[in-house]
Amino acid sequence: MKLVKVIAALAATLLVSSTTVLAEAPKVEIVQAFPELRIARPIVVTHANDGSNRLFVASQPGKIYCFENKADVSEPNLYLDIEESVRYIDKENEEGLLGFAIHPEYKKNGQFFLFYTTTDEPHVSVISRFNVSSTDPSKADPDSEVELMRIPQPFWNHNGGTLAFGHDGFLYIALGDGGKANDPFKNGQNLATLNGSILRIDVDKKSNDRNYAIPADNPFVGLKEARPEIYAYGFRNVWRLSFDRETGALYAADVGQNIWEEINIVKKGGNYGWNLREAKHKFGDNGSDASDKLIDPIFEYHHDVGKSITGGHVYRGSAVPSLNGMYMYADYVSGKVWALEHTPGGEILGNHEIKSMKLPIITFGEDQQGEVYLTTQLGGGIIYKFATSK
Repeated sequence: MKLVKVIAALAATLLVSSTTVLAEAPKVEIVQAFPELRIARPIVVTHANDGSNRLFVASQPGKIYCFENKADVSEPNLYLDIEESVRYIDKENEEGLLGFAIHPEYKKNGQFFLFYTTTDEPHVSVISRFNVSSTDPSKADPDSEVELMRIPQPFWNHNGGTLAFGHDGFLYIALGDGGKANDPFKNGQNLATLNGSILRIDVDKKSNDRNYAIPADNPFVGLKEARPEIYAYGFRNVWRLSFDRETGALYAADVGQNIWEEINIVKKGGNYGWNLREAKHKFGDNGSDASDKLIDPIFEYHHDVGKSITGGHVYRGSAVPSLNGMYMYADYVSGKVWALEHTPGGEILGNHEIKSMKLPIITFGEDQQGEVYLTTQLGGGIIYKFATSK
């Protein structure tokens, strides 16, 4: 009887902390979505939800392209060019144009939002609103920029940068701890700073001297010395953040430092542990495993498997039915790609490795139909998608 219990416990540990597959693997392969198309460092792939069948792709150096979602596309339309305003250096590749989110009512208001490192001063992130051109729907108006936030970063790395609209219509913003190793300023556990947090703001309103408003039910509104924009905290460097289009659940993949990579389902007001913990494990001499106060990731993997998680999307498309409801993600260093199968409550059913080319995956994205894309900067910048394997 004791032996049975030991075996059961070991199986459970393998299920939540490795790539062991304990459920039937989906029949899927990764193929080039647009074989003739190349976009340098394609950092965001998204759509306008306007029925136009267009994809929008942001390039990290500061350009945004749009094109019809057809396999034979070869020349994308240049939608916006702000390269002169964006600080991007290859050797400091966690800066640049990092976030791009199109307003849910884009068809009516033509608005979209960017997160980028400005050239105005060293290591400063800017979040701005832009509008489509009033005369050409295939172009944005570069003179329409309205700055919402300006966030100083201690170092060039761990900027985070994902922007995403939730089902509540608010804009969510992922920020890293500001950089270097070990979170030297302890930003992850400091509610007085925006770094190390996921923010939630209302971009359809203004309040006081801000070009945005604070949602009244944000968890730290009214708390002395806490920034009211914060929705959840305790993150090292979320790369990337997304919402399940069906359930509204918020997923955040947090890049680890020494040993563990993690996937979180984010709850309002939650503390996800950094730098007291790395995933579920005590971090450093002053760390803590106080699980009653810190929210566990739903999944973690060891650096024997991969060393830099790239978060993705829950698959809700129709091209690969066997992926339905699974969270697609990758590891930038190992080049592995997985489909995480789990219940709505976060119970892991299987972590399926998908046969791929072992490329460094820098981001995932979705089209209006729910198909999921993934990109690499290699080969001039290639966009891939999932397909049912033969």
